Amino acid sequence: MKILFIHQNFPGQYKHLAPKLAELGHRVKALCISEFRHAMPGVDVIRYPVKRGTTPNIHPWASDFETKIIRGEACARAMRALKDKGFEPDIVLAHPGWGEAMFVKDIFPDTKLLSFIEYYYRARGQDVGFDTEFEKRKFEDDARTRGKNANSLLALDLMDWGVSPTRWQRDTNPEVFRGKISVIHDGVDTDALRPDPDAAVQFGDGPVLRAGDEILTFVNRNLEPLRGFHIFMRALPAIQQARPNVQTVIVGGEDKGYGGGSGWKQRLLNEMGDRIDRSRIHFVGRIAYGPFVKLLQVSRAHVYLSYPFVLSWSMIEALSIGCVVIGGDTPPVAEVIADGGNGLLVDFFDVEALAARTIDVLARPEAYAGVRQAARMSAIARYDLTRVCLPAQIKLVEDIARSGRPQPEISGD
Repeated sequence: MKILFIHQNFPGQYKHLAPKLAELGHRVKALCISEFRHAMPGVDVIRYPVKRGTTPNIHPWASDFETKIIRGEACARAMRALKDKGFEPDIVLAHPGWGEAMFVKDIFPDTKLLSFIEYYYRARGQDVGFDTEFEKRKFEDDARTRGKNANSLLALDLMDWGVSPTRWQRDTNPEVFRGKISVIHDGVDTDALRPDPDAAVQFGDGPVLRAGDEILTFVNRNLEPLRGFHIFMRALPAIQQARPNVQTVIVGGEDKGYGGGSGWKQRLLNEMGDRIDRSRIHFVGRIAYGPFVKLLQVSRAHVYLSYPFVLSWSMIEALSIGCVVIGGDTPPVAEVIADGGNGLLVDFFDVEALAARTIDVLARPEAYAGVRQAARMSAIARYDLTRVCLPAQIKLVEDIARSGRPQPEISGD
């Protein structure tokens, strides 16, 4: 088949799927805006420009949709150039979240479109308005949130089929569209992401951290309330007081995150003041993947908190490595973690409960050996890349290209 991927920051969620389809003999191309720095065997990656900005003084509720129209136009022109050169795909796989897939059907009307349906915004009941400490909602905020879904509704209407990584993410979408969205996780490499009793890692001139040491970890792309950074920091004084030997490693940048705003590290350090021992807290920023894996392999307790929002890959990776994950009990996290089974759950806002459960995991690692084993087994059973997720993704691509919908497995007697 001829297959076209569209993702503004390719490969994104298609990191494994695109090269695998090329390996299987398909002709694969990809369109993206961001610079593509890594060779991907068999995949012809084409970068295209966005040549204009937004209109000055446009209505603020309309500005988000205009940026998506602009990106959609730029991508449509790139698709038109491919078509003029004779490339007309059998199927397009697109992440429509930034608008690039808006005009796929206008360029390739007979091509099947399989869209990655990541998230549908709501003014109530999900991430928006979840944490009233930092967000005082007004009518204008709700209206702006509703307007963000204009592109999402077009994407849902245009697609032949969709795929979401979790049931909860699928179910954020309007009910009328859910029957056209398969649930298949992106997958993690459970063979590479496994426990290592000899693991060790060091960041800068900090201490060498080894498996078996009393190490608490917290990982996010950016340190922000949406991922519970404030709750975690407020639990640290009690954790440090109860566990005088604990070393805490915090991974994450300080840019504007999903929830907006930046500078949360300093804000929370200022709030904690002298109630925390900073010599035992190591902010390592964003780190390479190798040290990230080593860090999880030496972790005795790993905290993952999130508003009701898109689930982080890092939580599944932590389960695969066999971490004891103490998670915030929000729907996307609870879909993956069963309290007392493959991890632990606490109320997202309950700082004392988070501290108490983390202290217990740090103090009695042998009591959680079963949780570690169950964590890894659950990752292998549900999220393994090569045995579970990638085969399901490939079958879905083939089915949609042929008939526009998934086909049931046919088994003989």
